[in-house]
Amino acid sequence: MRRVAITGMGCVTPIGIGTERFLRSLREGRDGFVPLSDQERVGLNFSYTARVDDFQPDKLLTPDQMLLSERSSQFALVAAHEAITQSGLPATLDGSRIAVVFGCSAGGRLAEEPALEKLYTQGARVHPLTVPRAMANAGTSLVSMEHGITGPAYTVSTACASATHAIGQAFHMVRSGMVDAAITGGHDATLTFGFLRAWNSLRVVSPTFCRPFAKDRDGMTLGEGSAVLVLEEMESAVRRGAQVLGEIAGFGMSSDARHITQPSPGGPAAAMRSALLDCGELRAPVRYINAHGTGTIANDGTEAEAIHMVFAEETGRIPVSSTKSMHGHAMGASGALEAVATVLALQYGELPHTAHASEIDPELGLDVITGEPRRIERTSEPVLALSNSFAFGGLNAVLAFRSV
Repeated sequence: MRRVAITGMGCVTPIGIGTERFLRSLREGRDGFVPLSDQERVGLNFSYTARVDDFQPDKLLTPDQMLLSERSSQFALVAAHEAITQSGLPATLDGSRIAVVFGCSAGGRLAEEPALEKLYTQGARVHPLTVPRAMANAGTSLVSMEHGITGPAYTVSTACASATHAIGQAFHMVRSGMVDAAITGGHDATLTFGFLRAWNSLRVVSPTFCRPFAKDRDGMTLGEGSAVLVLEEMESAVRRGAQVLGEIAGFGMSSDARHITQPSPGGPAAAMRSALLDCGELRAPVRYINAHGTGTIANDGTEAEAIHMVFAEETGRIPVSSTKSMHGHAMGASGALEAVATVLALQYGELPHTAHASEIDPELGLDVITGEPRRIERTSEPVLALSNSFAFGGLNAVLAFRSV
């Protein structure tokens, strides 16, 4: 099977629009947590979200794109443009040989919720573009339209694992030869009135800040954003002189089949093993794990147990961190943001740390990176890293990345 290179990346995140700003924030440990207004905070048990405050779509998109899109798909358009520009995909590449596969968990809530509010409270007519703006596949469709991509195009919706499932499926399509390149990642913009109150009722959002794996962790911080990667067959990318940023080496997925909201370690462990098997390196040393790490008591404990199940006595020697401590939990886009963070970590030999976690829970038995990024020694051998995504419904997806 063919090797799969990453030749372009783009992102819109609460800690920076564009991969350069995103990387700088990760290095500096700068978070994107913004306080809610007094009006927004009414009825909520938390005070912060991770918002993309400096996003100006009217300066980045055409009038037609603005008319047809909503914040979530606008994020996707901007991130995809950056990734495709960096990759330098040749215009001569047959559009039917390129795939677009995105993850999105909630669709365009900022189009749907205001329309429904007017409908239910005023009996007002719903805007005729509400459906195309609100549908979860809007980002996929708009990106394929902008770039003339006529190959396979679809959206995956598996809650917090959406983007990781999407990237993994795009990776398998390129590796198998089904397509020659893929535009893949995820997008979500869910910080709406109804969404925030729904999550408030679950009692899993931190009243302060997300502190994954900390002894005093008390929940997640809700976020938004998008990240996109361009995948190509390795030999073709090298032949055309593209800059290879990293390599996807494997992908694994599983289902807990246990509980709709409570995680179970067996499923995540199976997904990690599958990812390692998929890249043919079950025994190869993993040098870093970008954890799902939401900051809840249940998730962090379950993920730690799963890591122990897979790596046994090696667990304590594998650096782990959660970048959700800076960019928040971007729902269906989270796996894409974390994939970009993992590729950047391998590219520059600098593992991001877990912000806000001053004292790590000793019961977890993990080597959690805190305080500042950790350098990894460059060797002649490629470095292998995992990026974990574990979703409500017990849906698990894990990507294995290799440095180049």
